[in-house]
Amino acid sequence: MTTADILFAQPGDRTIDHEYDARTVLWALLAAIFIHIMVAFLLAVFGGVFSPTTPIEENPVQLTFVDLPQAPLVPMNSTFMETDESKASAQPPKEKTFESNANSIGASELPATGALPLPSQEGKDRPTTDLETHQYSLANEGTQPQPSAAPQETPSPSVAPTPQSTPISEADQFAMLSTTPTPSIQPTVAATPRQPRSIYQPLKEQTRLSGSITNRGSPRVNAIGTPLGRYQKLLYDAVGSRWYSYVNGDNGLISIGTARLMFSVDREGRVKNLKVVQNSSNESFANVCLRSVLEIQLPPIPEDVASTLPPDGLDEEMTFTMFAN
Repeated sequence: MTTADILFAQPGDRTIDHEYDARTVLWALLAAIFIHIMVAFLLAVFGGVFSPTTPIEENPVQLTFVDLPQAPLVPMNSTFMETDESKASAQPPKEKTFESNANSIGASELPATGALPLPSQEGKDRPTTDLETHQYSLANEGTQPQPSAAPQETPSPSVAPTPQSTPISEADQFAMLSTTPTPSIQPTVAATPRQPRSIYQPLKEQTRLSGSITNRGSPRVNAIGTPLGRYQKLLYDAVGSRWYSYVNGDNGLISIGTARLMFSVDREGRVKNLKVVQNSSNESFANVCLRSVLEIQLPPIPEDVASTLPPDGLDEEMTFTMFAN
């Protein structure tokens, strides 16, 4: 009979095996967790998660200046200020603020109250700069010269009979022979009378001004008389005299308002590029202003003036205003 050795497990040994298996599984789980944490940490370190964030430096805006060829500057018209010829000065002012038809030295009746290069004065609040008040007067043709009388020759005196006189001595006869003969009388011609100048002047109403002029006297500005200023005065007088005449004729058709025109005068004195840029009145008023400019006849611009102007000539801007009475 064969003997078989049969081994039976003891109860105490089974418990020990279960505890060993549990500890093994636990340690394996902890090791797996530790490995995963280490892998995640290494990935985070190499991925830059924990690296300090470097601030992005903003580059300041850089401006680069490039030297460009300068275009020739076209001289602009200086500010024109009309000067009353009766108040003109023989000497030019030290401060040549305005351009005018005659020299004028600034003066003010009131103390300086502002910063503008104008006199301080009381008056009406108007968009113009009038230093005095007077009504307008239209231009006249002046007194026509009368035909001069035909020159009359004074007849030479006829030989008159020698009056009876006392005998002349030989010394007196020698003095008479050596005396220079009297020259014959030349015919006289009557002088031709000169035509008086036009008496045109625009309507002016003294406006309220706050200026910086401290010199005391009747209101004036510092202006220098130039050829351009005299030509501008000729232009304004030509336009103004026609404008007042047309306004009087169409007074019933014109409404209150302001029209502003822009145009140029070429070197031959012709008006070019005339247009209305603003009109708060009616169409009749605008037509009167256009006619006043279109119909003027100016002489050519003097060469010394034309050489200082843009190629298009003299650029002008005129404002016409109709006020209520």
